Amino acid sequence: MSAEATNPATPGPVPGARRRRGRPRIDLRRIGRAALLGPAARDRLPDAIGHVVEAHRAHHPEADLDPLRRAYVLAESSHRGQMRKSGEPYITHPLAVTLILAELGAETTTLTASLLHDTVEDTEVTLDQVRDQFGEEVRYLVDGVTKLEKVDYGAAAEPETFRKMLVATGNDVRVMSIKLADRLHNMRTLGVMRPEKQARIAKVTRDVLIPLAERLGVQMLKTELEDLVFAILHPEEYARTRELIAANAARDGDPLAEVAEEVRGVLREAGLQADVQIRPRHFVSVHRISRKRGDLRGTDFGRILVLVNEDADCYGVLGELHTCLTPVVSEFKDFIAVPKFNLYQSLHTAVARPSGEIAEVLIRTHQMHKVAEAGVIALGNPYAGPPEDQADSDGERADPTRPGWLSRLLTWQEAAPDPDTFWSTLRADLAQDREITVFRADGGSLGLPEGASCVDAAYAQYGEDAHACIGARVNGRLATLSTVLRDGDTVQLLMGQDPASEPSREWLEHAHTPTARIAIQRWLATHPAAAETAADTPRSGGSPDRRPPADGPAPRPAAADVVVDRPGASVRLAGCCTPVPPDGITGFAVRGGVVTVHRLECAGVRRMKVTGRTEVAVRWGDTTECRVTLVAESFGRAHLLADLTEAIAVEGVAIVSATVEPPSQQRVRHTYSLQLPDAARLPALMRAMRNVPGVYDVRRAQYAAAAAR
Repeated sequence: MSAEATNPATPGPVPGARRRRGRPRIDLRRIGRAALLGPAARDRLPDAIGHVVEAHRAHHPEADLDPLRRAYVLAESSHRGQMRKSGEPYITHPLAVTLILAELGAETTTLTASLLHDTVEDTEVTLDQVRDQFGEEVRYLVDGVTKLEKVDYGAAAEPETFRKMLVATGNDVRVMSIKLADRLHNMRTLGVMRPEKQARIAKVTRDVLIPLAERLGVQMLKTELEDLVFAILHPEEYARTRELIAANAARDGDPLAEVAEEVRGVLREAGLQADVQIRPRHFVSVHRISRKRGDLRGTDFGRILVLVNEDADCYGVLGELHTCLTPVVSEFKDFIAVPKFNLYQSLHTAVARPSGEIAEVLIRTHQMHKVAEAGVIALGNPYAGPPEDQADSDGERADPTRPGWLSRLLTWQEAAPDPDTFWSTLRADLAQDREITVFRADGGSLGLPEGASCVDAAYAQYGEDAHACIGARVNGRLATLSTVLRDGDTVQLLMGQDPASEPSREWLEHAHTPTARIAIQRWLATHPAAAETAADTPRSGGSPDRRPPADGPAPRPAAADVVVDRPGASVRLAGCCTPVPPDGITGFAVRGGVVTVHRLECAGVRRMKVTGRTEVAVRWGDTTECRVTLVAESFGRAHLLADLTEAIAVEGVAIVSATVEPPSQQRVRHTYSLQLPDAARLPALMRAMRNVPGVYDVRRAQYAAAAAR
């Protein structure tokens, strides 16, 4: 549906521009005249809702239309005599809103409530009457939309009011679906209002309703709302964008049409049945691309859409296009295997033309396309049981009234310590327009906003249990909780076993999601004393020295029983790799008649060979006693140092020396020089140290090899 057709606030349609495929615009004045003739006969559908019925039956051929007939009769009689500011009978508004929802595939209950959505607010009809005539579901939806009406135009800035509004939405997503369609029709006819009121309504739409439409996946409503807001708030830039689109439409030849024909030919030869379409970009999308790329080419004004029947066909199409055309590999994204948070699924790719133009291609099934356009509205009646052939493998179904983001929203509002916290975190979340997907170690995935950290991942996966998180591995490497995640990262969260574990105030600096921020703020609010305590400083032990080590390698271990094939030579174990039996070893002659012994895999071995050092054959003697340096990495907590030294002592190992570096970002490094009575005990010792709560890694000391002298 074109925003310009009926919105006096915007310029007329772009000459020569392609119209979105669909039904022609309904004549609202004709509908108004039909409405004023009064209700139809008891068992006949009124002519005024014929277009709604036609759109509804296209999606739901077997739908019971009687509730629509009765809802129209009640709405028309209740609104009779009321006029819109545009001069049309008021009934044209609920009819237009209902048509929008019908074209998106909304089920009958939603359409019934849509026809009645203004009756309780603007007429003598009561909620009890709605319930008596149409049932509790319709009454609930009408009541929810009525509540939403009370928070518009400035009242949305009141945190508690907005909180109540979203709670109502969260309990049934159809409430917001009606509200979004209501706002779209109002925005289309906003030109009759004063400019300052147009701007005020457009700003509320931009800041609140468009982000909500994005999160509910209702792209058809979102894109048109964006264009209408763009025209009102940025008329000059809108006019320039309109000129760009008009100029492109007037050019000879259409590169997108040529690419579409190439794609059709490739798929015909491969025997793949597909519907190939050109999807023109909307005004805001063209404007964004022009700001990003400067001069636009013909392929920048739209994308190629390929629709197939089965999921497997999507990948078949992708393979053929990448084989027969020139793919731009960096543009490939798989939102089928990993759907977006708002239910969106599609394969994204791009192909390059000989001229250098890049054409973007979207590949999806017809059902995916329906959901991509209508989001949660396309899911039908959320209270109806799923068909047997659509139940998932676990016998459960996703609740379409509670998609991931909306489900989390209910958790936020319940957990937020106060309305202001809820409001500020929600506004920050709505401002995020990009999401990343990270993978858990168990194979699951988490949807997070761009810029999210390991703190956010912890609370997304574990909720308030994430208070006990002590660290993470990102793509197999140890990482701090402040680490910012990227799309496609694999995250393994390390959970502490100490019941005294608690979040740090510092975490708030790295938390970007409402789930994380609200949980941390709630804990800090209920533990004011603990919040002021530095929980990450390990308790000082007795004998171990807490002084940081001096620059350079740690003290070299004493010589073990090493046999060297060089009479009179003294042996020194290299401090860079601290070899112990039964490590494979080699030796190198250095100054003073000394032979340094290295582990075979030590980086210093290659360095010695490159510098021309003489390699000397060495082997372990019969004595198994040895000295080794171990480095333990941990997250700070009370008593950690005592627990580590106890674990070492239990293994019968003597601590020669120890250093504990000052905590850095809640991480603590311990370096121990240990005397083992038997080198064979080393693996068991390292396991025992790793099993201490809070310790996430224990390794042999590795130092940069000093220059041989």
